Parts: sequence; structure tokens; C-alpha cells
Amino acid sequence: MEKQRRVIALGFFDGVHLGHGALLRKVKETADRLEAVPCAFTFDKSPTAAITGGVVPLLSTVEDRILLMRQCYGIQEVVVAPFDAMQRMDWEDFITKYLAEELGVVHVVAGHDFHFGYMGKGNPERLRERCQALGMGCDIIQKVERDGITISSTYIRNLVAQGEMERAAQFLGHPHILTQQVGRGKGIGHSALGFPTVNLRVPEGVIVPAFGVYATRVWFDGQSRPAVTNVGIRPTVADNDGRVTVEGFILDFDGDLYSHQVRMEFHRFLRGERRFPSMEALAREIRRNAEQTREYFGG
Repeated sequence: MEKQRRVIALGFFDGVHLGHGALLRKVKETADRLEAVPCAFTFDKSPTAAITGGVVPLLSTVEDRILLMRQCYGIQEVVVAPFDAMQRMDWEDFITKYLAEELGVVHVVAGHDFHFGYMGKGNPERLRERCQALGMGCDIIQKVERDGITISSTYIRNLVAQGEMERAAQFLGHPHILTQQVGRGKGIGHSALGFPTVNLRVPEGVIVPAFGVYATRVWFDGQSRPAVTNVGIRPTVADNDGRVTVEGFILDFDGDLYSHQVRMEFHRFLRGERRFPSMEALAREIRRNAEQTREYFGG
């Protein structure tokens, strides 16, 4: 990696919520003042899952984390480090050899609960002391609260799992998103329902929102359209294979987005997923959901 002056935020940043935003805003502000590059450091997988061996469904893929940090906070570079290697690194070497020497970091921003290095021996106090000895700046950001609740990825995961997208957005600072390449569907949406669709899969390890229908917005090719999106197993479709899909019925658009990269924003939960007596009944309900979606987005 090219050696240059960097100001860097340290963390995992799952979901890139408003708590993370406090770190990232400080990085951008400091980088501008020091004429350095605003950066963020993250891991390739969940530290909690790696350490505990448990399953931690993530709010965002690495790619979505990078997108959000750049779009929402002006972060120019995101360093994605292998957690396994970083877990074995001595905490002092992480600061001195990795941050200062390899990355050219001149200022560090971390959260009050950030631990790093072998056996998690690195902590905010040690980080601050070592940075001071090396002549590097260091800011430790305290927890961020909203409505008396500490903003955390864990809390937001619970909201998404329950379909509470509007409340999740209040803590994220943006809608919950899913970015993926569009797969080939069965053509049911366009032929039977009159809406072109985008068919996505939730990537392995990423949280599945509550099964149901959502008012969403789909971004593709520099434009966006509202969509009615079903998350679930499509019980009305006779030959569904039982796999979870994310199927967006795009409003006011006529085209084929197969193989295109799209970003889907989840805005509001409209109803739970259920089996309808016929495809015609399903089509009527989706048209009703389309009107709800139009109204939600202001026509």
C-alpha cells in the first residue's frame, strides 16, 4: 500500500450506524485539518463470531460497509484486514509497525470499547499512551445514545430481524441496505403481476430481515425506483424451492436488470408474508402494496 499520511478510524463498523459515524466524522474533520487521507480500518469477518465461535448475522457485507463509509462520511480509503492474522499480532506491533510504519497513520480514532492485538490486550488507554509516545494524535470516542439507548449493531440487528426498518434507520442514520448482483428469476413478476422484478439472495452470514413485504427503493445504473419487495420463501408460488429470496417488484420501470449490480434500501414493513389462494389474488395484493409504496415515497 502506498505510503502516505493517513487519519484512521479503528473498528468493525457493521452496519455503519450513527455510533460509528461519530468516529468517522472525527476522522474526516481531522484529516481535512491535517491534509491527510481519511481512512477506516475494518476486519474481513466478525471478531465476536471468530472469538466465541458463535453465529453473528451481520447487518452488512464488507462491500456495503465500504460503500456506506464513503457515501455517508467521506472516507476515502478502507483497509480490510484479515482478523485471524490481526488477532495474533502483538498490540504494540499493531500500533508501531502496522499503523505508524506500514500505513503512515498520523492520527487514530477509536471507540471507548475497542480492543485489539493478541488476546485483546490492546485497549483505548494503551492506544492513547502509545500514540502519544510516537507523536501520533489519538481520539477516543465515547458511546453514542439515542432515546436513552446505546446505539449498537446488536440492537439494530434485532430491529431488522423484526422488520422494524424505520426505527432501524433512526439508529443507522440511513436505510438498511443490501447490495448484490441481480440473479435470474422465474419471470413470474413480469408475466403474471405486470411488474419487472429484481431477484437477490441474502449473502451467507448476513441477517435476513423479517419475512414479509417492504416498501423499498432500488438503486441501479445511477438511478433509483421505488419497489415492493418480498423477503421470504414465496409460499404462493407453486414451484418455490423453499430458499429465502429477496424479490423486488419495481414500480414505473420497464427493463431487464439481470446481472446488474443493485442496491436495495429497506424503508417500511408493509405486511407479513403469507400464502394467497391464487396468483391473481397475490397480484391484487401486490398492486395494493404498490399504492402504499407510492404514497410512502410521496407519489
